[in-house]
Amino acid sequence: MTQADRPPEIYVDADACPVRDEILKVADRHGLIVHLVSNRGFRTTDRPNVHNVLVPDKFDAADDWIAERIGPGDVAITGDIPLAARCLENGAKVLDTKGKPFTEHGIGMALAMRELMTDLRAMGEVSGGGPGFTKQDRSRFLGALEQAVRR
Repeated sequence: MTQADRPPEIYVDADACPVRDEILKVADRHGLIVHLVSNRGFRTTDRPNVHNVLVPDKFDAADDWIAERIGPGDVAITGDIPLAARCLENGAKVLDTKGKPFTEHGIGMALAMRELMTDLRAMGEVSGGGPGFTKQDRSRFLGALEQAVRR
């Protein structure tokens, strides 16, 4: 079976992911394999379709594991913009945890804004994070993931 002939797999940058339960719900409904990649591990019960991947506690270990394995048609869930860019280069679909897709067209701007915000924070011009995670974000994510796996 070629990569194009198999169902998509879902790769999750899981350490700070607020939508793990939603991902598992969609994966169970469609019989998809999920890779929860982290440096601490998660309880996932005895789901045969869920692979709890434990990586070393070193910088970008989870990102590297995902980027080395994800392929065309697979789906990545991450808020990490550089990882999103790497996954897009491999032909994967990428969603952030609020359901917003990263695209080939917009990833350059997202990387540039990330760099700008990093510089502004370092200079003390910007502090704090963005808005909190809401029920609407969770719902939007669930719909976006459902669409991504059906395509």
